[in-house]
Amino acid sequence: MGLLANKVALVTGAGMGIGRAIAVACAQEGASVVIADFNQEAGTETVDIIIGQGGIASFVLCDVSDEELVAAMVQHTLDTYGQLDVACNSAAVTRGSGPIHKYQRDDWDRTLEMCLTNTWLCMKHELVPMLAAGAGAIVNISSNASLKGQPHNSAYAAAKGGVNILTSSSAGEYGHKGVRINAVSPGTIRTPGVEAYFAEQPRQQEVLTSRIPMRRLGEPEEIAEAVVFLLSDRASYITGQILSVDGGNAVF
Repeated sequence: MGLLANKVALVTGAGMGIGRAIAVACAQEGASVVIADFNQEAGTETVDIIIGQGGIASFVLCDVSDEELVAAMVQHTLDTYGQLDVACNSAAVTRGSGPIHKYQRDDWDRTLEMCLTNTWLCMKHELVPMLAAGAGAIVNISSNASLKGQPHNSAYAAAKGGVNILTSSSAGEYGHKGVRINAVSPGTIRTPGVEAYFAEQPRQQEVLTSRIPMRRLGEPEEIAEAVVFLLSDRASYITGQILSVDGGNAVF
């Protein structure tokens, strides 16, 4: 039996990268998985991967910054599988970069909306069926930018810092009601976006890797393993935690 056997999992931002790896790992551990993404082609591809491995999955098109669509996403989960046991809120999009005195207001607002407000909206609606069942687990995806800051990417760092506080505060609200809430904070992970950045800036891979005590980048599957553990009953006494999965970069 897998760690998530007989459970229904909802994963946002599951069309590619870390979100896809989390969704695939949940299915491999026995969960029926709802793949949510605003990219239908990518999300459907994730479903196909899971089904090709013998798992169970369905796709729902969703921009998680839109509350009506978030509510519909959760309702799709309940209509399709009859329950919602665990959720991972991975979707995030950052806008703009540079010194904060040159940030455009629209970029700042949109980054907070797509990296923090969206996480709150997902939790707001995911919690309802979990509270009705008296059990559940949520993992939010943060970032090591939230722990150390990230010059020229301050809006994203601030938003992810907000995700950390949202996680710990809500864990205090719902722990006695049977719902655990944690966050995983990735370091530099070999995602399609990071690979594209290295293609444009080849020296940056060496620079970034040299700062990591383990001297290598993380893989999306390594984030997924941590998420699956926190969603599972193996983590039954863990809530309100921010777990860095970063090769030691947040510490040293």
